[in-house]
Amino acid sequence: MAKIKFDNLKKSYGKVDVIHGISMDIDNGELIVVVGPSGCGKSTLLRMVAGLEKITEGTVTIGERVVNDLEPRERDIAMVFQNYALYPHMSVFNNMAYGLKIAGVDKQEIKQRVGEAAHLLELEPYLKRKPRQLSGGQRQRVAMGRAIVRKPAVFLFDEPLSNLDAKLRVQMRMEIKTLQRNLAVTSLYVTHDQVEAMTLADRMIVMHNGIAEQIGTPLEVYHDPATIFVGGFIGSPAMNFLAAEIRQGKVVLKNADPIAQCSEADQLVTVGLRPEHLHLCEAGKGMFDSVVKFTEALGAETLIHLKNRNDEDLIVRMDSTDQLPELKSVVGVDSKSEYIFLFDIEGIRLRTKVEI
Repeated sequence: MAKIKFDNLKKSYGKVDVIHGISMDIDNGELIVVVGPSGCGKSTLLRMVAGLEKITEGTVTIGERVVNDLEPRERDIAMVFQNYALYPHMSVFNNMAYGLKIAGVDKQEIKQRVGEAAHLLELEPYLKRKPRQLSGGQRQRVAMGRAIVRKPAVFLFDEPLSNLDAKLRVQMRMEIKTLQRNLAVTSLYVTHDQVEAMTLADRMIVMHNGIAEQIGTPLEVYHDPATIFVGGFIGSPAMNFLAAEIRQGKVVLKNADPIAQCSEADQLVTVGLRPEHLHLCEAGKGMFDSVVKFTEALGAETLIHLKNRNDEDLIVRMDSTDQLPELKSVVGVDSKSEYIFLFDIEGIRLRTKVEI
């Protein structure tokens, strides 16, 4: 295992900048998840670490070596792709062993390494099978086994679960997390799925338009979003956003409903409210009133979809055992002051104290 360091890492294609200067230190054995929407630069970042994309500016250090100019095979990494990329004519054993054979590793050691990896991944009964005789989850295990037998300093995962169904994704991400902890190999994991990111990450990099909007633990990013993008992207359902302004020390919605007080100067702001931090009350008793549009029963919880007087949509998460409001009824919406987030017109979090 090895530490990784990004120092002002940038990538451009001609005049188009796609990675805008990322700096970060990754500890030994840490699992870092790079998460963001399609086109945000997360896979490009991973490919720069792997040596599959040339670095425009800055450095990547793995262990004690700056690897900018090293070939992928010289970087002591192993990569698991979204596409399993298995050789269809080879058995599971030979797929896992192929890289070692090319590297000239002794046959006995190859057998030992493949056996150990197969035991870890519960693939021992399938070593003689061809990929077409395996399920999607088993194929992904083989791809992971091929990486494990290399005993690399760093694992790189590029959306490895995207081709699996929802139930299997849940199972496989738990297996990946357990495996990574047992092997204690420093890992970078790319995904567009924020639930996957929250589940797997020791720390996460939230990417948007080539910028690392926030770096932190899943709970830090969730409870303390640095930008309006992070607040809206991390969390399901997404954070509610309402247009407002700070006027003479009061946070005022568009229809002039004052909902809180703060010490910031007068300015336009966006109010962020997570669905689980809101609760319903009698009309006229909360921060503002809204009309119930429809409800979504999800088993243990129910999502209440509302529209406020400014024609803005918002969601309140309720326990399914609570009494639900009637459709088209007017209800009050309330929250605690510590759960009210304010963002300026550029989407940057205002760190002011808010009081109701």
